[in-house]
Amino acid sequence: MTRTDALKAVIASLQAELDALKSFDIEALAAATAEKEGRIGVLAARNDNPISAEERVLAEEAMRLNETARVYVNLMSANVKQRLEALTGIKPVAYAPSRAVA
Repeated sequence: MTRTDALKAVIASLQAELDALKSFDIEALAAATAEKEGRIGVLAARNDNPISAEERVLAEEAMRLNETARVYVNLMSANVKQRLEALTGIKPVAYAPSRAVA
């Protein structure tokens, strides 16, 4: 598989991931995410030559789709948080990791 083919496959996986997010299809989301991770692995293995103009465009598209998915997940999470706060009247305390004791 060429790097161009690998990038196209990653884009297809990202599109499937977004479709699953939009439809709240957890099984499809898990499958698309696993597929994306595998395809990213293939892409990483093909990182031996300078990137071409076509590959740069494809990589930018993949980055845009990944960012869209990240924003979508964050918006869903914020919505759930807001609903839980409204339901319980409790605002969560900001997360602060505790220090390890030696």
